[in-house]
Amino acid sequence: MCGIVGFDGFFNGNDFISILKDLKHRGPDSTGIYLENNEKIFKTDINLDTIALDENYSFALGHNLLSIYNSKKKDGFQPISHKNLILVFNGEIYNIKDINSFLKLKNNSSDSYVLINLIYFFYKENNDLLYAVKKSFQLIDGDFTFAVFDGENLAISRDIIGVKPLFYHTSSKINIFSSERSSIKKLKIKDIKSLKPGNILYNWEEIKFKEDIGNYVIDIDSNYLKNLEMLLKESIYKRIKNLDRIGLIFSGGVDSGIIAYILKEISKERDLEVILYAVGDENSKDILYARKIAEFLGLKLNIQNITEEIVKENLEEVVKFIGENNLMKIGVGMTIFLAAKMIHKDNIKVALSGQGADELFAGYNRYLNTYIKGFKFLDDELRYDINNMYNVNLERDDTASMKNSVELRLPYLDKKFIEYSLNIPIKYKIESSDDKIRKLVLRDLAYKLGMNKEFAYRPKKAAQYGSGIDKILRKNVLKQVNIESYL
Repeated sequence: MCGIVGFDGFFNGNDFISILKDLKHRGPDSTGIYLENNEKIFKTDINLDTIALDENYSFALGHNLLSIYNSKKKDGFQPISHKNLILVFNGEIYNIKDINSFLKLKNNSSDSYVLINLIYFFYKENNDLLYAVKKSFQLIDGDFTFAVFDGENLAISRDIIGVKPLFYHTSSKINIFSSERSSIKKLKIKDIKSLKPGNILYNWEEIKFKEDIGNYVIDIDSNYLKNLEMLLKESIYKRIKNLDRIGLIFSGGVDSGIIAYILKEISKERDLEVILYAVGDENSKDILYARKIAEFLGLKLNIQNITEEIVKENLEEVVKFIGENNLMKIGVGMTIFLAAKMIHKDNIKVALSGQGADELFAGYNRYLNTYIKGFKFLDDELRYDINNMYNVNLERDDTASMKNSVELRLPYLDKKFIEYSLNIPIKYKIESSDDKIRKLVLRDLAYKLGMNKEFAYRPKKAAQYGSGIDKILRKNVLKQVNIESYL
């Protein structure tokens, strides 16, 4: 994963560079820029500490690279150009082999190189950039944001789930997009929007292109448990392909527990180092079960013990990237942030997380209130939550991990897995109106994979409570610190 930036209008080059510097944690391996004024400037692998652009420009694209596989591979440097197209890309394309075959390209080509060639393949039909992006979007399986410029038109897009973030500001003077909201805020800009998943921002007008993923309806047969297992394994396989080390943000619950079980199976088949990372009070049930499952699987477990000092030490940074004083968001954000800190320290660049399972399988306690109203009401709520989790959970978790230069990949939010899971009948997700554990079908899958009943069917608190961060904030830290001062 990387950081991408774009300016369109009238601006000073140093403002553009300041945002790239602010996003350097998203891509510490290389920086590239493209600018226009009276001339066109195209540079890759520049030094942000020494470059100065104290002139006015009319257009710019910038990219910070987090190289997952090989930071010396120059075809991964961006912005990238092909014919009259210039592109910046953030994310992963999982079906790159299929697209390579379609375009007759070499299989070792980078994601950005394949994508710009795919867009140009359709663009050359009629020189219509919007048409080319729409056609390309239909073929891509991945988590991504990208911007492509043909010299006149600019098209910006985001994956259909919204795993990768993209924020933008439009005005009569300047239009800006960036991978992080906070970087635009640093220019004293307040009116900032989040590009909706599956939409295309074309010449700064947002176009709804794809149907919301939660609206898909498919038939489910009696083999739903077997199919669910197959789809989840497929999702995990493609998210760790070509990696020899992977981190897993691990709470000892069923969501991350299932991922750990599957990763253990994969590690038996090929050379893959799997390390689990847990955050919590050393006496909490989450840490107790994290240790038990890690020992059962024979996987290494690293733990960040939560204390008042740890919470106070990291609070300001977390509050700033969360951007508000919501204690739930701060508690979850700090859990991800501290886990990613450990992962970065171990020099691992990619981590998996169980995000999305609660929305797919009715894991939150609040779903019981809707369950009482009827299955149709709960089904609608789950679909709504999946369609809208991008602007709270996904953007928060992405920022929390990328502050430590760690790319977060989310197996439960694979397009095929989402479509299938949402159509599993509610009766297989919640057993009754007093169901204390919920996510029944997911727990059945965990048991089928080999988890014992103690692990698969145990009740579990949300991350901010299970880690103990929320309790420390409310009982101690908030009496000593004014969170508003950090904002």
